[in-house]
Amino acid sequence: MNGRAGVSAETRSHVLDVAQRLGHTSSVRADQLRAQRTRVIGLVLTDIANPFYAEIAAGAIDAARGKGYEVFVSHTQEDPDTLRSITEAMIARQVDGVVLTVLHPDDGDVIRSLRSAHIPFVQLSRRIESVAGDFVGIDDFTAATQMMEHVVGHGYTDIVTITGPRTSSASAAREAGFRSVIDRHGLRVSNGRGITTYLSESGGAQAVQQLLSSKVLPRALVCGSDVIALGAISALRVNNIRVPQDVAVTGFDGLFPGASSLVELTTVRQPRRELAEQALELLVRRIDGVGGSFQSVLRAHEMRIGTTCGCVRKGP
Repeated sequence: MNGRAGVSAETRSHVLDVAQRLGHTSSVRADQLRAQRTRVIGLVLTDIANPFYAEIAAGAIDAARGKGYEVFVSHTQEDPDTLRSITEAMIARQVDGVVLTVLHPDDGDVIRSLRSAHIPFVQLSRRIESVAGDFVGIDDFTAATQMMEHVVGHGYTDIVTITGPRTSSASAAREAGFRSVIDRHGLRVSNGRGITTYLSESGGAQAVQQLLSSKVLPRALVCGSDVIALGAISALRVNNIRVPQDVAVTGFDGLFPGASSLVELTTVRQPRRELAEQALELLVRRIDGVGGSFQSVLRAHEMRIGTTCGCVRKGP
């Protein structure tokens, strides 16, 4: 138990498992894990080219270094096989813990692999609801209802939602929040349940092209991410459709707080660096063996009102 030489890895793992079942996690396992650390944490992103994940990465790296850790960063681009390969590589390199931003409901085998290797993890932004584990994010459903109420407050009655894949818990919660307000107000939604697309500018542009091809152009597009919204705005402008005069557009994430002279996007701001820091804090506590009960931490979000929804710019 004290990490002495001459004990096989199999025997050591068995003894630690027994100690954990007997309630000696903090006094035995934590001490043993401290002796075996690599001081490396894994961070698995969806797409590092997406500004949301890039800022998560920056926040995680800074927070980890402040605690004496380096970060092994990788991204999956929503590919489950890539996620499995990355997980195997991180286990092989004996990372001390992993922050996961990529999980889908069918990724339970990834969680099982990490647990079998005794590697703690924290789910960030997305989660598998059935998995008992730490989670850090925002209340996506509530934030989405607030955004849709703002859009409806403009008097728009013909609305299309464009969100990321429904296999993402965050995207699914946002779509559900949007839809709950639409249903409550008895509004018409073009394209049935709305459009799901890639979490990218190209995904937003493709969604607009789909609407133009079907000759169904709504009065407002409520998007589940800022990159989708920016792609939609670009596609609308290419087709000489004005924002917000012809079609209002909103985003979600708050990736561009200063906006620009071209796009003052109405959006929901997530505290991305704070989310990353909170996830690292929880993970390091797990690594230290002092995590206690699993936590679900929801940080505060903020509405950022720009002009793309139809609001008039305030000030000079």
